[in-house]
Amino acid sequence: MKIIIIGGGIGGLTTALCLHKAGFEVKVFESVREVKPLGVGINTLPHSVRVLTNLGLQDIIAQNAIETTDLAYFNKFGQPFWSEPRGRFAGYKWPQFSVHRGTLQMILFEEAKRVLGADAIVANHHLGSFEQNEKEVIAHFVNRETGEPMHTETGEVLIGADGINSVVRQQLYPNEGPPVYSENVLYRGTTRMKPFLNGTTMVMIGHMGQKMVVYPIDPTPDENGDYLINWVGNLREGKSKLTARDWNREADKARLVDIYKEWTFDWLNVPAMIDGAKAVYEFPMSDRNPLDRWTFGRATLLGDAAHPMYPIGSNGASQAILDADYLTECLLKYNNPLEALEAYDRERVPAAAKVVLQNRAKGPDQIMDRMEERFPNGFSEEEIPHAELEEVMDHYKKVAGFDVQTLNKKG
Repeated sequence: MKIIIIGGGIGGLTTALCLHKAGFEVKVFESVREVKPLGVGINTLPHSVRVLTNLGLQDIIAQNAIETTDLAYFNKFGQPFWSEPRGRFAGYKWPQFSVHRGTLQMILFEEAKRVLGADAIVANHHLGSFEQNEKEVIAHFVNRETGEPMHTETGEVLIGADGINSVVRQQLYPNEGPPVYSENVLYRGTTRMKPFLNGTTMVMIGHMGQKMVVYPIDPTPDENGDYLINWVGNLREGKSKLTARDWNREADKARLVDIYKEWTFDWLNVPAMIDGAKAVYEFPMSDRNPLDRWTFGRATLLGDAAHPMYPIGSNGASQAILDADYLTECLLKYNNPLEALEAYDRERVPAAAKVVLQNRAKGPDQIMDRMEERFPNGFSEEEIPHAELEEVMDHYKKVAGFDVQTLNKKG
């Protein structure tokens, strides 16, 4: 069976590797001229690292990532109110990694070239449209800049892993419209600086109106002993001018430093961290409404093309990897690809929709707003509602598919 994958990002490349390992013929088409290590930091949770481990990639990822030991929440005054171990430190069989998105993508890209062969990954091919019949699906590729026809590829299955502005999704849902803007803007940067707390902690500070997420993403210090720290500020900006999702739009760093100027804690100086970044990029936090189905005949969706979500709970890339794993399982189980894709839909459509909606409802980070609403001026240790916070955190793990008891039963 030949499978065409549209999109060479984390979801598309993981899918290609999973399918190749299972014995399928795979060809990946990427729209950009050259695959480059773009983006900033991401987290891969144990349920997705399980899949990457089964592909033989855990060791090389570990060499290029931070194995996250714990997650800690603080209010805007730097007071801690929740912490928990993560990954293997929480009893999982698999670690949680904090890593540069581009680093992970290039690891997947190099591995895909190695095992599939360089000819199986084709850059500079933008999908124009596709069609299908009882026996096959036909993909038509065009020059992205001119729109001129370039190439036609035929296979038995087509997977749209081409991101939030997916051409495949647009053809399946032509009247859907643009992504849904949350009225929150993300401000992203990386800073070379000394490690904070234990050096492998991921921290969440503030509340959903003014939040900061900070974690290290590279295990190798520079000559000054500084590590690469990834940070993301989240500000509720209302109906701002931002509409298009452009990762390369620079923000006013001085404005951001001023907004966070009071956030100087004995364990982290947030304004200095922001000021130390070479550049700050602004990005509208958007998603799309969950779909009732991703599969239409021989074509289906995967990753951000299927379920773009707010970057809350460290689940965006992880859910794409889970898609890849389950889709492969279905294609192995059913000889008929139509039945396989329908089985994939039955499992992953509702599962991913729950995560999208949980993230819209602030996911695990709702504990930040609960603490801000109750204790806007700070709190004492005795006032922290530990049992209530634990209930929120445990519920999210179950919704997102990484509660430790269930996950550890898998191979």
